[in-house]
Amino acid sequence: MEAIAFIKDLNATIYRDFPDVQTIAEEATNWPKVSRPTTEDGLGFGMKWMMGWMHDTLDYFKMDPLFRKDHQDKFTFSMMYYYDENFMLPLSHDEVVHGKSPMIYKMPGDEWQKFANLRLLYTYMFTHPGAKLLFMGNEFAQSTEWNYKTELNWSLLNFDCHKMMQQCVKDLNHLYKTQPALHQLQFNPAGFEWIDLSHRQESVIAYRRKGKVKLKTF
Repeated sequence: MEAIAFIKDLNATIYRDFPDVQTIAEEATNWPKVSRPTTEDGLGFGMKWMMGWMHDTLDYFKMDPLFRKDHQDKFTFSMMYYYDENFMLPLSHDEVVHGKSPMIYKMPGDEWQKFANLRLLYTYMFTHPGAKLLFMGNEFAQSTEWNYKTELNWSLLNFDCHKMMQQCVKDLNHLYKTQPALHQLQFNPAGFEWIDLSHRQESVIAYRRKGKVKLKTF
């Protein structure tokens, strides 16, 4: 109980004195109101890692595309509980260590297909509601697991496939920052709408992200 009280007091103090910062919980339990204000009996964090989204998304993208049509619910399920917290979508260091393989080798197919699948995964990540966490090296498809004893393999950027992956993430960041619909209402149900979930055979889904409506004045 003292630890909980300390966390609440810490978050309340940080947001009182530094309102432009974020505290983010790497938390994987069903503890309620992790990212709700302490005035609402929450722990007071600004955001919480969305571990369920991460696991479902990686499970889906690891599959051969021929079998994905039977697992479309991996996508819809995240929105069933998304608004319970202020979620951040993490692809963290935990997923590229201890034999789990780097992101690029989680993807099925030949080299071209692996890079295409990873670009698709990142595009889905950046258009799904929620803040983004992409661990270093993931942005250019590091080809080895993360090792804290060595630097990233920057020489991979001499190859077009890795250089273009980096450019893809750069473009997604630019899109995320410049398109209000992708961030204005990311924690508000008004910011997301399913459009079409009926094309399972083609493994296609459609959804709409929405920003604040600007009222015209006359």
